[in-house]
Amino acid sequence: MKTIFILPILLLSLISFSSWGADFQKGLDAARSGDYATALREFTPLAEQGDAKAQYYMGLMYAKGKGVPKDYKTALKWYTLAAEQGNAKAQYYMGFLYAKGKGVPKDYKTAVKWYTLAAEQGNAKIQYNLGMMYDNGDGVPQDSKTAAKWYTLAAEQGIAGAQHDLGSMYDNGDGVPKDYKTALKWYALAAEQGHAKAQYYMGMMYHMGSLEVPEDSKTAVKWYTLAAEQGHAKAQYNLGEMYGDGDGVPQDSKTAVKWYTLAAEQGHAKAEYMLGEMYDEGDGVPQDSKTAE
Repeated sequence: MKTIFILPILLLSLISFSSWGADFQKGLDAARSGDYATALREFTPLAEQGDAKAQYYMGLMYAKGKGVPKDYKTALKWYTLAAEQGNAKAQYYMGFLYAKGKGVPKDYKTAVKWYTLAAEQGNAKIQYNLGMMYDNGDGVPQDSKTAAKWYTLAAEQGIAGAQHDLGSMYDNGDGVPKDYKTALKWYALAAEQGHAKAQYYMGMMYHMGSLEVPEDSKTAVKWYTLAAEQGHAKAQYNLGEMYGDGDGVPQDSKTAVKWYTLAAEQGHAKAEYMLGEMYDEGDGVPQDSKTAE
């Protein structure tokens, strides 16, 4: 009976010999400290033995060129092995490589396949990316309802871009019933995280007013200002109008000129026109017909 067990034990020893001494945590600590040679030495035998996490990090090192020459094809090899074992991060990067055509021909359908597998594991950023692909019809038929589904899952986990896009869908009745209160809720969550477009739309909703959202020029100015300070041209233009008209703020032509100028410098046509009018009339600036032109 002893001879029956000797051969399997010997074979097991030979198979696992290359991974003896390999330590995933040691490799991870080394990678985080920038010691990629040690990371590679620790990860390689583990990856070759089928460790999905080690395979993922091998893919990452080749994709980033950390400790090895950048090589998307080799990265794809390791990501594929990890992704097929259900590693969500590897599935995401598989989607990314196919979406961008790195190491493989660009293939949105395959990208969607991998993004979906990763998104179904609850990764919020991937859910947001998948929502955008359905929203834009990249690799899949355009489908606003499915886009809204993925945006919702990502938005509920705090992804500001998803919150903004979901707000926009409720604002316009795109893939979901039109609902200004729900739009305002999602815009507000994104805006509070500093999302400039959401801040602009918060300003618009309070500026215009509706049955669901009361008109409130002071609150509109608050949100426009936050968006304008981040370079949002439409918010800069609207803020120029509000200072020019004294709407929600004391009338202040100089401040109106400031915001019109910033918007005009980004090519905002209406801001360019209003700035020309103000120079022509000497309103908030010295009169200057040449600059007006």
